[in-house]
Amino acid sequence: MSAPALSTLGAPLQLLRMFSAEYPHLPAPCLGVTTVYPDLLTLSFHDDHAGFEAWRDALGIAAESVSYHVQGGCTRVLEARADYAGARLHLVGYVTIPAPEALRSRAEVDS
Repeated sequence: MSAPALSTLGAPLQLLRMFSAEYPHLPAPCLGVTTVYPDLLTLSFHDDHAGFEAWRDALGIAAESVSYHVQGGCTRVLEARADYAGARLHLVGYVTIPAPEALRSRAEVDS
């Protein structure tokens, strides 16, 4: 079995090229493109809620369409999905949830 050709990733790579031309002023995300989902471009932000929101706003994704859940009890995960220029877009934000004040104080004393 041979590996897929680079051309199979054309839709997300074209979308990335379009975004880099249209939004060069926006914060740079972590990028995800894979042959497993050849039509998907993932833009992710780690501890950069403002970056996630800047992209969400620029792409016209409604705030109420963003879903979120808590991962591992300490990370809020924000997600939005949209279709652009023949590609699927997955916008993801990972934001650390601060420990409650009582736990932070106890940890500082124990260290």
